[in-house]
Amino acid sequence: MVRAATIARPQEAQPLAEQRSLWGDALRRFLRNRLAFISLLVLLSLAVAAVFAGQIAPHDPNAQACTTGALRGSSADHLLGTDATCRDVLSRLIHGARVSLSVGVFTAVAVFLIAVPIGALAALSTRLVDNLLMRLTDLTYAFPDLLMIILLSRVLADTAVPGGSVTIIILAISLVGWVTIARLVRAQMLSQREREYVQAAEAMGASRWRIALTHLLPNSLGPVIVAVTFVVPQAIFAEAALSFIGIGVTPPQATWGGMVEAGYSAVYSVPMLVVYPAVAIAITMMAFTFIGDGLRDALDPRTARRLPGRTG
Repeated sequence: MVRAATIARPQEAQPLAEQRSLWGDALRRFLRNRLAFISLLVLLSLAVAAVFAGQIAPHDPNAQACTTGALRGSSADHLLGTDATCRDVLSRLIHGARVSLSVGVFTAVAVFLIAVPIGALAALSTRLVDNLLMRLTDLTYAFPDLLMIILLSRVLADTAVPGGSVTIIILAISLVGWVTIARLVRAQMLSQREREYVQAAEAMGASRWRIALTHLLPNSLGPVIVAVTFVVPQAIFAEAALSFIGIGVTPPQATWGGMVEAGYSAVYSVPMLVVYPAVAIAITMMAFTFIGDGLRDALDPRTARRLPGRTG
């Protein structure tokens, strides 16, 4: 009797607090990733600056601070100087963060809302529906992304939508960027459909759509969330490219791509007009990339690589 009690005691003594969930473990692994955690802090700082741009920016981003002597250097009133039309560079950088982050985040949300239903429908429907949806994705994938974004933005240019040109850019990028995510959702759900827990649910009489919503979709979201995270820097770069070639956000609204385009004509005399927004774009894209990399390692620790700056 004593021996039996001794064997059973360790099983009974396990506290409930030690029971960990998948998402809880993933969060702990993500927070131990130094690069991802620092990138998250950087993005939170940019988000705060974007939300409170009107209060943080020292000047009106579109107001001309002087009538003569444009392209002034740093001063007490203009920490980063002024551009060719005598507008404060720092204020335009802060307001430009609002556009870039809005395009990146809302494009990722739109891509998720488009790709997940299409991918799930292709995985769960008949072979005919699957083939039709996959041929649609192949047709969309066949066109160069940037070219399609330019064409769609021009087609939608005269459409009256809330948010104006920013919304049009989000729609154009989203209508192009959903293809890869839809394929990933389909592949993940097809893979999960062969698992034992799905077969057990089918044996218990669960319907196909109940299995999809309660089992297949939740267990397929890990790689999908990581892939959607990488959509954000791609959308930010696409918006910057469109603004650089003059068909992006309507001037005089401040955007980082528009600032690069405006400062390009004076790049040899005042290179910092291009460097400041280019560095802002690079930092934001790198931060989202590191966060996506950290999420991938956190949600699937088998893919984690032991690199400098990563632990856990």
